[in-house]
Amino acid sequence: MDPFKQIDELIADTPDWRGETMTKLRKIIHEADPDVVEEWRWMGTPAFYHDGLVLIFNPHKDKVKLTFYEGASLPDKDKLFNAGLKGNKWRAIDFLKGDNVNERSLKALVRAAVAHNTAKKKK
Repeated sequence: MDPFKQIDELIADTPDWRGETMTKLRKIIHEADPDVVEEWRWMGTPAFYHDGLVLIFNPHKDKVKLTFYEGASLPDKDKLFNAGLKGNKWRAIDFLKGDNVNERSLKALVRAAVAHNTAKKKK
């Protein structure tokens, strides 16, 4: 099945605030990088690629987790990362019910992740 459709189905099967949050995050990701490619990985994880893995997102019981593959290498001046802070590579943002999404800062973080991947690829 087409990854885009699989992600659509995941969101449709999550009809509460988490589905709405994933829809909003997906839109922000594509606005930040119109060339990002969606894939379906690890038996049910939406993954977004541009010159390598940029990020993944998943609904959990009480949150939506947006995880940046190279998050530890990214500038986070607005302190969006609030989870996975102890690892050497991954960094995550947990969105809870009622949380506002800082679109401007999130777009900047997505763009920084893509730029990081692109710079690594050129080496």
